[in-house]
Amino acid sequence: MPQVVLTADRNLMSDYGGSMFMGFAACAPRLLPDPLFHLFLCPPLPHRNGVALFAPAGTRKIEAVLLEEGFDVVVAHPEHLGEVVDESTRAVGITTNDPLGLGPASSTFSSLAGRETYSAVHFRELITDPVLRRRDLRVIVGGPGAWQLAEERVMAKYGIDCVVVGEGETVAPELFRKAVRGEPLPRVVEGGPTPLERIPAIRNPTINGIVEVARGCGRGCRFCVPTQRYLRSLPLEKIREEIRVNRAADHLLIHAEDVLRYGAKGILPEEERVLALFREAAESGLDTSASHAAFASVASAPSLVQRISEMLGVGSREKPMFGVQMGIETGSPSLVERHMRGKALPFSPEEWPEVVVRAHGILADSRWVPCSTLVLGLPGETEEDVRKTRELVERLGEFESLIIPLFFVPVGSLSGERFFTAKDLRAEHWRLYAACVRHDFRWIGRLIREHFRDSRVKRLLTGMLVGVMRRRLEPYLRRMEEGESPLP
Repeated sequence: MPQVVLTADRNLMSDYGGSMFMGFAACAPRLLPDPLFHLFLCPPLPHRNGVALFAPAGTRKIEAVLLEEGFDVVVAHPEHLGEVVDESTRAVGITTNDPLGLGPASSTFSSLAGRETYSAVHFRELITDPVLRRRDLRVIVGGPGAWQLAEERVMAKYGIDCVVVGEGETVAPELFRKAVRGEPLPRVVEGGPTPLERIPAIRNPTINGIVEVARGCGRGCRFCVPTQRYLRSLPLEKIREEIRVNRAADHLLIHAEDVLRYGAKGILPEEERVLALFREAAESGLDTSASHAAFASVASAPSLVQRISEMLGVGSREKPMFGVQMGIETGSPSLVERHMRGKALPFSPEEWPEVVVRAHGILADSRWVPCSTLVLGLPGETEEDVRKTRELVERLGEFESLIIPLFFVPVGSLSGERFFTAKDLRAEHWRLYAACVRHDFRWIGRLIREHFRDSRVKRLLTGMLVGVMRRRLEPYLRRMEEGESPLP
């Protein structure tokens, strides 16, 4: 039986119906009853006797490195821990993305709605599971959201023995070795960045067939942790191995902070290396998508997106669109200059709004649909900065896309700043919010039809829900466009 059991909270243990866009639902305030939330947005993953058949990519990486070190390790479904954890288990490792609801999306939506997010609720349900309360069991938590737990008060409240902040491959073996032996653990450990040669190939399938092809970014945005880590691209041999492992997922999701800079030595895409990567994906025969791309990369290599689309058959009846997450963040050149100059490269901060518009046109021509974020409340932001962002959003109205305005969260080199909250919203912020909501409602119906194209019932029910939301929000949108707060 397993010495070590790995798991993740309920929100990470879902494929969201095969769409990474739907993953934002975990950051939503808990408004829908759990049965409806799980049915339409966050369906549970399959398991066999409590062992998860698919798991987050980060969890699979830690599983792989522990297997290499000779550990007896199993990945368990969070709702079936009792079927896997037994008297021989000495340590449980938990992957979490947003355990307290403090991430940009969660803090935004919860602040506006005044309700706790699904991500926070489901992490609490996992960490307080009676199975984890055994005295001789050590609980180690890591993942992108682990920074939210790295305080003694929070760790004591949840019975956490160790928190790993950052990448975990280099530190995990020794931590779990100590845990299995019953030795004391450090309370907080800083991990990574992991050298390229020490990033293992996964042994078992990931959710949605996620294959990590690169880590880091190097653009250096001050409010973002991954962009401050140097870019490391995994060799095609290792990527090919992970694609093979993920055949059981029946889908392939190429993951990097910017898939268009795979293999790049500098800021510009190296097109032939990117095409070689997507050729591997196409030859696998699996339905392929990508996680993130950068507008500056699209604009600096305009033919690259088209060539990838042709290779993958994007725009066909079987694959009508290609969704990808991207970051606009602001329409203000002065904020780009101040906080994210590298984001615009090889263009200047002054060119940023035009870069975003031009990139949207390139994406639209190849049926790529960006789901983009904005950051409200960046340190030093002025009303003029917000107005310029709203004007940029309005210019993007003709392009099929989603735009999500998020509150600034103090991480990265801005960790000493304060959180931006709903109380800080000014008149121009509300006008910007209204512009984003109107933009999203313009395109959400079409995206729903494409996402649920194989389920008429879900398509109709979700479409009805969006229609109800649109009608109910209309009076509030009018107030927001006048610069008034719709909050009670």
